[in-house]
Amino acid sequence: MAERRGDLLRAAIEQIEARGVAAVRIADVASALGVSNALVLYHFSTKEQLVAAAFRHAAEGDLAHLRKLLGRRAPALRRLRSAVRWYAPTGQAKGWRLWIEGWAAALRDPTLRGVAQDLDRQWKAALAEVIAEGVAAGEFRCPDPQGTALRLTALLDGLAVQLTSYAGAVPRARAQEWVEETLVRELGLEEERLAT
Repeated sequence: MAERRGDLLRAAIEQIEARGVAAVRIADVASALGVSNALVLYHFSTKEQLVAAAFRHAAEGDLAHLRKLLGRRAPALRRLRSAVRWYAPTGQAKGWRLWIEGWAAALRDPTLRGVAQDLDRQWKAALAEVIAEGVAAGEFRCPDPQGTALRLTALLDGLAVQLTSYAGAVPRARAQEWVEETLVRELGLEEERLAT
């Protein structure tokens, strides 16, 4: 039962990425797996429930990977940079189309809004925690780890929209420079130190 539900959620994510939240149908998810609409509706009684569950599933995967990156035994700066590189639209994080779709749909869907807000809160809290660890260890200076986490994620999310929605709007190399410059400024680092 859990395995079938997971298959349905993965198929829903793929369909949302391909078609968008507004256009995806229960029939699209069922067809992708070669199952009946009734089976999808058995697990998720409405399209809205399916979409919210798919986003929650994707969020849990992203958060698990984030925790893995931040939980390594390494200096806080190295862990933070690793997480930012993975998350940044210039890095390996997949699914920016999914999240942009989710943010747009969340404006009208309170359940989906709750999923997106929860992911956002957990992401910022994890970054703020590693920043605070770095401050406590004397690796860098940051009087407001929560504020830094908010500003950093706002930059990354905004760049993701630009790079995903408007091909060529910002060169990827330039976006990466902006992220690195932000880390230098927010953490009170020397640029040479960040390069190591």
